[in-house]
Amino acid sequence: MESSSGDNVLLLAFQDPERCGAAFREAQSLPGYRQEASVARGAGGELEVLDTHVRGTGAATVGGGAAGLALGLLGGPVGALLGFTAGALLGNAAEQHNLEAGGGALITLSARVPDGGAMLVLHLRERDPRPADDLAARHGASVERLSAAELDAEIEDLKRRSDAGRPDGE
Repeated sequence: MESSSGDNVLLLAFQDPERCGAAFREAQSLPGYRQEASVARGAGGELEVLDTHVRGTGAATVGGGAAGLALGLLGGPVGALLGFTAGALLGNAAEQHNLEAGGGALITLSARVPDGGAMLVLHLRERDPRPADDLAARHGASVERLSAAELDAEIEDLKRRSDAGRPDGE
């Protein structure tokens, strides 16, 4: 997850997974919304990703393809096709990197999901905490707020500990 000024990750914990679903839909209208995921933990401890949403999904792929197409037009129809393909591949690679970073964040945060409950993980460029706090209050959720930089540090720490536990050669 890339960090910039004002980027926060909010963890809204719910005892009732249904309330998490309602908050998930409403969260997409929050100011500075970037992405979210809802995660539930069953009574037996199993974790399930219920839903995810990223604002602007596909924009990098389409934008890269369009830029490549424009540059490729200089080479004629074949150049346009190759340019579009190369641009789309580069854009898709950027999106894949962001998805992998989001997966690392969910793995890191999974320990905070309550047994039998759910958690909504929101990534916001937040100027004012009140809209997200009001959302949590309306849906009966507790809120934990991390800066994106704090979450990045937690992810890196988990990676280091995981790598330290592996035998050499793996």
